[in-house]
Amino acid sequence: MRISVLHSSLTSTSINYKSFFSLFALLLFSACDNHEQTLAEREARISARESELVTLFAELVEQKKSLEKNESDKILENNEDSSQIAPNNCSCELPNADDSNRDAPVNTETKTLLGELEYVHLDPPGLAFSARIDTGARTSSLHAMDIVEFERDGKPFVKFKMHHPQSGELIELTRRLRRHVRIKERGDKESQRRPVVRIRVMLADINEQIDFTLENRNKFDHQVLIGRNLLSDLAIVDVSKKYITAKTDNSESTGKK
Repeated sequence: MRISVLHSSLTSTSINYKSFFSLFALLLFSACDNHEQTLAEREARISARESELVTLFAELVEQKKSLEKNESDKILENNEDSSQIAPNNCSCELPNADDSNRDAPVNTETKTLLGELEYVHLDPPGLAFSARIDTGARTSSLHAMDIVEFERDGKPFVKFKMHHPQSGELIELTRRLRRHVRIKERGDKESQRRPVVRIRVMLADINEQIDFTLENRNKFDHQVLIGRNLLSDLAIVDVSKKYITAKTDNSESTGKK
C-alpha cells in the first residue's frame, strides 16, 4: 500500500515538472517572438527614416541648384541690361527717304538703313526668312516649337522646330544652349523662363553671330524678330519702309508682309 502511494506521488511530481518545463518553454518562446517582432518594427522605422532623409537631401540639392541657376540668370540679365544702348541711339524715322535705293543697302554715317521688314539669312538653317526689325526689342527672338533641352558630352544643348520659310514644313535645329532668360509678357503674373541660342545673321552688309531667345511666335506674322542686340551701332531703321535691302542669297523666301 505504501509503495503504491509513493509511486503515485512520484508520478504526480513528474507530471508537475513536465508541465512546469512546458510552461517555461512556452513563455521563453513567446518572449523571443516578442523581442524579434520589436526588433523588426525598430528596423522598419529606421529604414523609413533613412528613406525620408535621403529624399530630403535630394530635395535640398535640387533647391540649391535652382537657387544658383536663378542667381546666375539674374546676373546675366543685369549685365545684359547694363551693356545695351538706348533704342533712340540706333533708330530714327526718315519720312523722305529715297525709294530708288530699294535694291541695295544704304549707309548713313556708316550705319545700314533698314526697313520695318527685311529678309534675313540665318545660319543654321541656311535659309532666308522675312523678319520684323524692332528697335523696341532688347533681344532678338526666334519662333520655336517642341523645345527639348538635353546634354551632349556634358554640355547643354537645345533642340527645337520651326517652319521652313518656303514650304511651311517643320525643320529641326539643334544648338548649344547658352543660358536662360526670364521674360514677363503683358498680362502675365509670372515671368517665363526661355532658352537662348546663338545663330549667325546676314542682313544687307551685316554679318554677325547674335543671341536669339526661343519662343512660340505663332501669334505673330514673322518667325524672326531682330532686336537691338544686332541693331545697336550697326543700323538705323525707317519704319515707313519695307524690304529696302538686297537678299543675301538666291533663295525665294515667302514670308508674310
